[in-house]
Amino acid sequence: MAKIKNTKTIRFKEAVESCPEIKDNLQKGLSAMGANSKAIKATDTKLIDGSVDIDNAVKALYPNDARWDYVIGFANEALFVEVHPADTKNVTEMVEKVKWLKKWLSASAPMLKELHKSGDFFWIPSGRVKISKGSIQFKQIAANNIQIKKQLNL
Repeated sequence: MAKIKNTKTIRFKEAVESCPEIKDNLQKGLSAMGANSKAIKATDTKLIDGSVDIDNAVKALYPNDARWDYVIGFANEALFVEVHPADTKNVTEMVEKVKWLKKWLSASAPMLKELHKSGDFFWIPSGRVKISKGSIQFKQIAANNIQIKKQLNL
């Protein structure tokens, strides 16, 4: 007997609204990012499905955890963005943030996890990048699918 494939497409808005911890925090366009949105450039802004400031939405629930900043819906994919200083001393913290995010997605936001098709996490430096490409720290971020992008082009 042939398997029937599930053809239902999950939409970004639906994925956000399925997560009680962030469901009331969906913003139009890149609004959730405030001034940090200047680091995101979209060739077609109509493809931006919205954004959520995860960090502020869940701060009261996880006050001592290394929380991730933002999720952006773009072309029905979830893109995870962190705006943070990019120095070698910040790498361990960023790896902890990715670990927290992966755990949180599995436990609290499985529909968003399903929309995270690329598997990459984007680190937008809030200043100069002070991590050499051949360094141990650079290899650590690469091993955790973290990409440093001064500007994220969508």
